[in-house]
Amino acid sequence: MTQCCKHTGAAVFHCPLTNKGVAFTEKEREELGLSGLLPTAVSTNDQQVERMHEILDRFEKPIDKALVLDSLHATDEDLYFRLLTRYTAEYMPVVYTPTVGEYCQRFSHIFRYPRGLFISYQHAGHVRDVIERAPNKEVDVIVVTDGERILGIGDQGINGMGIPIGKLALYTACAGIDPAKTLPVVLDVGTNREEYLNDPLYLGLRKPRSRGPEYRALVDEFIAEARRRWPNVLIQFEDFGNQNAFKLLADYQEKILCFNDDIQGTASVVVSGLYSAMRIKKEKLTDQMFLFFGAGEAACGIANLIADALVSEGMTREEALKHCALFDSKGLVTKSRMDELAAHKKPFAHDYAKCTDFVEAIKMIKPTGIIGVAAQPRTFTTEVLEEMSKLNERPIIFALSNPTSRAECTAEEAYRVTKGKALYASGSPFAPVEYEGKTFVPRQGNNSYVFPALGLGAVFSRSKWMPDGMFLVAAKKLAELVTDADLEQGSLYPSLDDIRPVSVKIGAAVAAYAYDNGLAGNERPQDLEKAVEAFMYRP
Repeated sequence: MTQCCKHTGAAVFHCPLTNKGVAFTEKEREELGLSGLLPTAVSTNDQQVERMHEILDRFEKPIDKALVLDSLHATDEDLYFRLLTRYTAEYMPVVYTPTVGEYCQRFSHIFRYPRGLFISYQHAGHVRDVIERAPNKEVDVIVVTDGERILGIGDQGINGMGIPIGKLALYTACAGIDPAKTLPVVLDVGTNREEYLNDPLYLGLRKPRSRGPEYRALVDEFIAEARRRWPNVLIQFEDFGNQNAFKLLADYQEKILCFNDDIQGTASVVVSGLYSAMRIKKEKLTDQMFLFFGAGEAACGIANLIADALVSEGMTREEALKHCALFDSKGLVTKSRMDELAAHKKPFAHDYAKCTDFVEAIKMIKPTGIIGVAAQPRTFTTEVLEEMSKLNERPIIFALSNPTSRAECTAEEAYRVTKGKALYASGSPFAPVEYEGKTFVPRQGNNSYVFPALGLGAVFSRSKWMPDGMFLVAAKKLAELVTDADLEQGSLYPSLDDIRPVSVKIGAAVAAYAYDNGLAGNERPQDLEKAVEAFMYRP
């Protein structure tokens, strides 16, 4: 076996990357001084997985399962990832959405095992020292957040660390990124949430969230020092507020290997779902009109990638942008509001009359699809769904906000109100729905279909940066992997149980884009898909 440390005896159990627990063979037990420190019988890897699966089945609440998995992650990574890769669909909602939202809210109260880096203003000017303390000799992927806009639950401060940890677990489970080469990071720049500032157990800075030059200097110092130590690292920006997310992406996208999953990863998976919907409708994307409930990172990222897709089908950019309309907290985004709009909304400000009612906006614009990304629950009301059914034989209803409590509508509501006509996707998991003798199997428009594979392709090819074209390539490849049987049951995405082979194909497509466009930092292998699969970590 390969050890990450030189310890023997009981100290071996403290190295999660190489601890095997009762799976240590008799020979290994003798060599490492473990004889008598473990029960006599040697378990197979399969037996370990099933034992842990049985333990987890004893817990009813997802957050309790998450805590057990957290302990396993900190003590035996091999077993942790064996469990996740075998039961991906079962445990993904525990490791990530929707449970990760509650995990973040409780982070300071359930914290037990340090993981990753916590960089605060106290480290300004000395971030290099913190980066050097990271135990990772190599890092392929960093997921970093400042905790300002966590899922649909807002500012979580340092508690947002649950997001990078969860995301990186999926990088490994779904796309085979070596866990020893991943690093979660939270930038502790304060929080504006009073309940945390007043909580004696809160683990972050007790000060209002900082902005301006001081904030940006810390972010820039972190990026510079991370890339100094690991020049080829992919940095994924995660759950930054709108004010910073668009600016950071614009400033860094063409300079370093990075992307923003909320803007670009979400866009890729949603556009993929739209391609699947076109197969059911037997129509073209150029025939569609989309109305977004929400106008932040996700909405604008999706709308921009839809425009890219339409341009790839022959439209001008100006014409393509007109196929997407935004509805924000003040109503329909229109040209008459141009002076008050943030820069990311302006391309989608069209010549519409003022409208502050979503149903009226639907009647005015006559969209073929509505896409909810505002974290405002139950906003796709019966009236909204009925109006979409009047306008469309097969209305596209994407209720993408998460966690589940923030969903615009449930799968059952969408199918029941539209009389089974809805082409539905959600941000959180919903159970199959029986309606008039047919079973619909809704699947999540879950970023985990694409962001791990995007990272896999970019890391494998040593891509210099990630153009928007990569995200469109990923969307198209994912849509190709949806079977006719999937579509027949209303599933716009493949099963998450197939996520690793799906990731291989998407990763290869992304890597091919890098090679074809002169972005790769290494030579293209003869059999790209086979090489990408061989590159993947397997527990």
